[in-house]
Amino acid sequence: MQSIDPSAFRLTVAPMMDWTDRHCRYFHRLLSPHARLYTEMVTSAALVRGSQLRLLEHSHEEHPVALQLGGSDPVELSKAAVLGAQAGYDEINLNVGCPSDRVQSGKFGACLMREPDLVGECVRAMADAVEVPVTVKCRIGVDDQDEYADLQRFTTTMLEAGVRILVVHARKAWLEGLSPKENREIPPLDYQRVYRLKREFPELTVVINGGITTVDAVSEHLAQVDGVMLGRAAYHDPYVLARIEADLYGTPLPERADVLERMRIYIDAELARGTQLKHITRHILGLYQGEPGARGFRRHLSEGAHLPGADWRLIESALSAFRHAA
Repeated sequence: MQSIDPSAFRLTVAPMMDWTDRHCRYFHRLLSPHARLYTEMVTSAALVRGSQLRLLEHSHEEHPVALQLGGSDPVELSKAAVLGAQAGYDEINLNVGCPSDRVQSGKFGACLMREPDLVGECVRAMADAVEVPVTVKCRIGVDDQDEYADLQRFTTTMLEAGVRILVVHARKAWLEGLSPKENREIPPLDYQRVYRLKREFPELTVVINGGITTVDAVSEHLAQVDGVMLGRAAYHDPYVLARIEADLYGTPLPERADVLERMRIYIDAELARGTQLKHITRHILGLYQGEPGARGFRRHLSEGAHLPGADWRLIESALSAFRHAA
C-alpha cells in the first residue's frame, strides 16, 4: 500500500449518497482544484457479485478522487478494492459511519464500530490487495458505545491493521430511534474528542467531518487536525469550496459564470451520450446561494431541466434571468 502525503487531505468533500455522483464531482473540481473528492458509497456486493462496474465510472478531471466502499466481508471487499484500483481511483475508503437502516441490514456502515476487529480484518485484506491507500471513515461512537475509550480502541485497531488516514465524523450515530436525517442533526457534535484523538495518535492523519460550513471554521479545525471534510455545505453552497480553496492554497476566486462556462464542454458531451440535463443541473442549483437572484436561477433550472430537448441554452437562460434579477 502506498504512503500518502497528509497535506493531500487538508480539504476533502464527503461521500454523500445520491449526491456526489460523477457529475457533482466534476463540478466540484472546477471550484476547487485541490480538494480530495469521494464517490457515493458503493457496496462491495454491487461490484463483485452484481458486476455493476458502471458504478466506477469517473472522468480524468476528478482526480484526486477516492472510491468509498460499504461492506463487511474481507474477501469481497478486497476484490472490490482491486476493481476500484484498476479503475484508477487514488484511494479506497471503507464506510464505518453511515447509520441508515438499509446499511445496517447489510451489516456495514456505523454498526461496524461495534466490531473493530472485523473492520481491521477488512482493511488489512483491502490493503494487501491494492497499492493505493486504504482509509476509513467512522463516527466518534455509536448508540451506548459512547466512551472515548471505545474510539481509542477502534483507532488502535485501525493503526494495527495498517490504516494511516482516519476520517472522523464528530457526531455519534444512533442506530435505533433516529432516522438518518436526525442522525445528521440531533446527537451533538464533539470536535474536542476528534482533537484529542489526533493528539494521542500523532502518527495518524486525522480528517474531521461534521457541521463545517465556513472558511473560518476550516482554519480553526486545521489548527488541531490534518484535514477537514465538508458535506452538505459543499453541496448546497458549492461556492464555499472556491472560498476555502482560495484561503488554503491562494487559488484566485473564479467567477461563478466562468465556472458554468467551463461546464459546457462536459455537459454537451454528456448530452451527446444520452445523459439528461436534469442529472447534471441538480448539482449546480446552489451555485449562487446567498446572492440576489439565486432563487430565480434555481427555479429556472429546476423547471426546465427535465423537459425534452433541454440543453446548454437552458443554463444560458438561467444565467440571464439571474443577471436580470440581480
